[in-house]
Amino acid sequence: MFRLYIANKNYSSWSLRPWVLMREVGIPFEEELVPFLGEADPDAFRSFSPTGKVPCLSDGETTVWDSLGIVEHLAERFPAVWPRDAAARSWARCASAEMHSGFGTLRDICTMNCGIRVRLAPYPAALAREIERLDALWNEGLERFGGPFLAGAEFTAVDAFFTPVAFRAQTYALPLSEAATAYAARLLALPSVQEWYAAALAETWREEGHEAEARRAGEWLADLRARE
Repeated sequence: MFRLYIANKNYSSWSLRPWVLMREVGIPFEEELVPFLGEADPDAFRSFSPTGKVPCLSDGETTVWDSLGIVEHLAERFPAVWPRDAAARSWARCASAEMHSGFGTLRDICTMNCGIRVRLAPYPAALAREIERLDALWNEGLERFGGPFLAGAEFTAVDAFFTPVAFRAQTYALPLSEAATAYAARLLALPSVQEWYAAALAETWREEGHEAEARRAGEWLADLRARE
């Protein structure tokens, strides 16, 4: 049985990727949630992750770290991780890699925080360009492969890589096209994503570094999270 180590569902966009992929593709696993404590315990993940970061997958004697590494490890055993069509598969891998290594300004300004709603402050041109690129990428996949997911009719790894962005679109009301907005809504409506979201709202942990990042983004309009 796979064991997937993740952090707080409210904050951990990287953890969400393999978690939602495994749920949607039907790969059984045990979830091990270890709260992110920030500076209070910077080594909280060292006992199971060689980098001290999450996600981290335990597969018997094999430890797989990094979300992209986990996806490829799973793909060796479960072909449904990537699209069956070769052209769609190549596109999906490129789009996933772009998300994995890019969109740094989006990550920095629009940190993942599922339970709040924020009116973005005036933001730099770099963020506007990344939102435009995100919109174009989503529209390209939907138009080229026919939807309703990015690489065709089935949810695959490329959708998992962008599911955290769907939460960001919800939190920060990102200015996306109609088709991209509808795609984000489809991801958020998935039963597995609704389960993640409900768990995120129920968390009472607060990590000040993540909270401060979200405060810098703009005016908080709502905080839907549970209180201690």
